Amino acid sequence: MKISLYLLAFAFLASCGNASKTTNTTESTTTSASTNSSPEVAVEVETKSNMQQGMLVGEFNKADLEQEAFSKWFNDGYNEFNPSPEAMATIKKNISDYEIVAFMGTWCPDSRRETPKVFKILEEAGYDMSKLTFYGVNRQKTTTDNIEKEFELNRVPTVIFLKDGKEVNRFVEYPRESIEEDFAKIVSGEEYKNSYAN
Repeated sequence: MKISLYLLAFAFLASCGNASKTTNTTESTTTSASTNSSPEVAVEVETKSNMQQGMLVGEFNKADLEQEAFSKWFNDGYNEFNPSPEAMATIKKNISDYEIVAFMGTWCPDSRRETPKVFKILEEAGYDMSKLTFYGVNRQKTTTDNIEKEFELNRVPTVIFLKDGKEVNRFVEYPRESIEEDFAKIVSGEEYKNSYAN
């Protein structure tokens, strides 16, 4: 009886990781929200939903993480995070020089913990969000267009800071100090090694 249960559990777990049965659904949705001003004004919020088996895969934006499937952990993480004012002052002063490419997995606990913080740091720093490209990866850490290969992605979340199209440094998976202090070191040019650097 125990062997049958183990075999059944193993078969179930093996089927959850089967990449060959992955289906892609790509939608572009526009959501309307009204503001508090007298005549109602509709605000258009465009999402870049790329769903594979309940995961965001491929390029996405903040609006995608605010959708029902992800909003609980994203909004809680965003609202509960209060970055260090000292680190934020350094980030605000230096962040505009960088383009950022980031990778995360909506299935990954580390990504769920750090991604809301990334968005809050960048927004509070007044960062030009058009210079941010965020990609979701599946459990094999691949995207729909294999962009992860260009950036030698091994772990998520990974936040890559580029200057003039060249990588300057990267944050990988978890902070050395705190995420905002790590970002402050990177953008100010201080010596910084991510958690996996030699």
